[in-house]
Amino acid sequence: MTLSEVQHAISEKKICVLIPTYNNEKTLQRVIDGVLEYTANIIVVNDGSTDSTLEILNHYPQITVINLPENKGKGNGLKTGFRKAEDLGYNYALTIDSDGQHYPDDIPVFTEALQYEKEEVLLIGNRNMSQEGIPKKSSFGNRFSNFWFWFETGIRLEDTQSGYRLYPLHKIPKKYFTPKFEFEIEIIVRTAWRHVVVKNVPIKVLYDPAERVSHFRPFRDFTRISILNTTLVTITLLYIIPRNFINNFRKKSFKRFIKEDVLESDGSNRTKAFSIALGVFIGFSPFWGFHTLLTISLSVLFKLNKVLAFVASNVSLPPFIPLIIAASLFLGSPFVSNESNIFSQELNFELIKNNLLQYIIGSFILATTLSAVSGIATFLFLNKLNPDNN
Repeated sequence: MTLSEVQHAISEKKICVLIPTYNNEKTLQRVIDGVLEYTANIIVVNDGSTDSTLEILNHYPQITVINLPENKGKGNGLKTGFRKAEDLGYNYALTIDSDGQHYPDDIPVFTEALQYEKEEVLLIGNRNMSQEGIPKKSSFGNRFSNFWFWFETGIRLEDTQSGYRLYPLHKIPKKYFTPKFEFEIEIIVRTAWRHVVVKNVPIKVLYDPAERVSHFRPFRDFTRISILNTTLVTITLLYIIPRNFINNFRKKSFKRFIKEDVLESDGSNRTKAFSIALGVFIGFSPFWGFHTLLTISLSVLFKLNKVLAFVASNVSLPPFIPLIIAASLFLGSPFVSNESNIFSQELNFELIKNNLLQYIIGSFILATTLSAVSGIATFLFLNKLNPDNN
């Protein structure tokens, strides 16, 4: 795109450039000057800087500056900037870090990519993390983040930690859990949960140790990120995946759902059979309250069909629980010395508590047996329907 085309796109799409900054006096002016070559739609959030940042910003009366009295973290600065951008009527906010690692001349990469999108999209700059000079901790942290983003959303990206991003302001959440670096993980995951497309676009990156000031605190911030990912994974397993499953089911007839999402879903007949077997095993196992969590987690880990495994895990529906308890206690009885006749007692959780070992042994025998039977039966059935999908 030519300069005039980029400027026209910025104006037409109502894009602003948001620059959060904290004590980046060495690079801030260069970043602002680079952005001004494309647009004056700039919002700088000065997050309580104690260096000469305020003096530098005073030289730019044509841009919007928000001075926060104290440093509260990058996430808080971004949230403040997003609110201001919406108040000013912008539809998109292009965020760029003020530490000099991002090149303002990559702005056309984002505007051009946006031109080809027919629906709302969140674009994330894809840095070349294998180039010389990239800190190893940054490369490792990015791979770590990419994995959990995929786990939580099903979207595969090459870079999820770049701060060079284009946000659709009317599609991102309004409230957040986190105020600091981990905010940039939370916002892309929760935006993806809203069915917004999230994509990478290629950008350049510069890590100059003489200029760059990093405020990332490895132990403390990595701990916060880990806690956030634990929370997001839990929400994914207990709410997002079941929600998507139900919504997908509602959109289709039962026959179409079985055909498209079960029988013709990705994976061989063998994979589908293993998925059913896994679901049945967990459904009959004694991990009450954690069946869905275990089913989805193990399905992802072993690359099985999550839908089939989830459906199969529901074999332990409430009406069948007394039968499952009785069968488990019966199968476990030969392995423990128990003189009392458990079947003359009421089948309830008190009975399980008093005969816990017997129940656990029996439930694993039951789960293993029925898992094997259902897996074999499923494979034979699918193989008869579609013998070429092995």
